[in-house]
Amino acid sequence: MPERGAILILVENLPVPLDRRVWQESCALRDAGYQVIVICPKMRGYVKSEEFLDGIQIYRHWISDEAGGLAGFLGEYASALWGEFHLACKAWWRHRFRVIHLCNPPDLLFLVALPFKLLGVKVVYDIHDAWPEMFEAKFRRRGLLYWAVRVAERLTHAVADTVLATNQSTRAIAWERGGKATDEVFIVRTAPKIATQETPTNPALKKGRRYLVGYVGVMGDADGVRYAIEAAEYLVRKRGRSDIQFLLMGVGPEYQRLIAMRDEKGLQEHVDLPGRVSNEFLFAALKTMDLGISCDPINPYNDHCTMNKVLEYMAFGKPQVLFDLKEGRFSAGDAAVYVGENSPIALGETIAAVLDDPDSRERMGRRGLERFKSELNWERSVQQLLLAYHRTLQP
Repeated sequence: MPERGAILILVENLPVPLDRRVWQESCALRDAGYQVIVICPKMRGYVKSEEFLDGIQIYRHWISDEAGGLAGFLGEYASALWGEFHLACKAWWRHRFRVIHLCNPPDLLFLVALPFKLLGVKVVYDIHDAWPEMFEAKFRRRGLLYWAVRVAERLTHAVADTVLATNQSTRAIAWERGGKATDEVFIVRTAPKIATQETPTNPALKKGRRYLVGYVGVMGDADGVRYAIEAAEYLVRKRGRSDIQFLLMGVGPEYQRLIAMRDEKGLQEHVDLPGRVSNEFLFAALKTMDLGISCDPINPYNDHCTMNKVLEYMAFGKPQVLFDLKEGRFSAGDAAVYVGENSPIALGETIAAVLDDPDSRERMGRRGLERFKSELNWERSVQQLLLAYHRTLQP
């Protein structure tokens, strides 16, 4: 396949290949004939400054600790911007990229892209999260910094030639707040690319119990994993459900606090928190679990998000329980039962009801898998990704 030129992808909140969306996009663009370079942070075990992996050139920069408050938030982004700009200059010198692909959050990466845009480089803005809503959910207030974030979002849209949105909600933001034209925005959904039929189960994960309830994802302020632990406490202590094992997989700023919370409640035998797991472990767990849960609480930020875990549960044909979020409901449809309030008791009651109804679980799992294969699979997203790049690079 002829070389189509170089693309530089900037991602700040996760390294590759750990960031599944960015890595799948990188591989799809590589397969389409582009030379792909990725700049990302050193974190979570990925600490090589340079790496050539599966035909993709990776540069990694130092970043301060993940933000736990406003000072940490600002420090993280300041350190990242400096590392990104330094490495972008190195990538420009070595590769002369034609496109710079910005993956938010934050919406400050336009500062790195702007000098290269002045040199004729095209800019693709890949909206992973609605950053103003994320900021408000994290700090539970608006104010001057919130409006600064809104300005940064608007400026990023202004710099971008093309916008990639993960769902209808972020597409609407690009149209309404970003001022982009209809034909400048493409929906490229995040969807797992997993050979589910080749994955074996692992009954040992159930610890001898009848049911396995699983969670996979980030463990930060906005992710609500504490609701899962509180729901487990309610089911075990109040409802006497000794037949349910919980497996909560993932890491993040709240991980150690969640372990302490579990231990304080005496739930070590009922709630496993293994941290970051291998793909083999994760896929076996998804294959084994009887029910997937999403604990992201109801708020304007989460309403805009398509959660990876929702699609991963569907890819494995698993029913799920989640708080009633707009994009969560759009993704899962009839494959889930929705909890209408941010309540661990309501979450626990719904988990118990779904586990006790095997016919409904089978039906939800089947419908979720069908919907995933027909509408939400990664192959459809790749088509949109390549159309977006074709439009961006038109003379």
